[in-house]
Amino acid sequence: MLCVTIKKGVPCAFMTAKGCNFNGGQCHPIVDPCEGCSKTLAVDSNTFCAVAPNPAQKWAKGSCNFATHVTRQVAEKALKVNPLKASKRAASGK
Repeated sequence: MLCVTIKKGVPCAFMTAKGCNFNGGQCHPIVDPCEGCSKTLAVDSNTFCAVAPNPAQKWAKGSCNFATHVTRQVAEKALKVNPLKASKRAASGK
């Protein structure tokens, strides 16, 4: 349904026929780490997240998984190689 409380006209998963069923009855404004994200919506004088109704909760345990301005670093795992099998492969020419 479309939001009728704060972000009027924006599709929202928390809107029902009885109103907003999110904790507190409305979305919360963005927090400082959200600055620069492309998923923010400017409504009146506040800025809200288009995806998460409580952005502070998304940043509580590290970076937000919806953040478009944060680059994620993937650690490469070193493969465990059995030395005996590796020497056999080398000897057979594979």
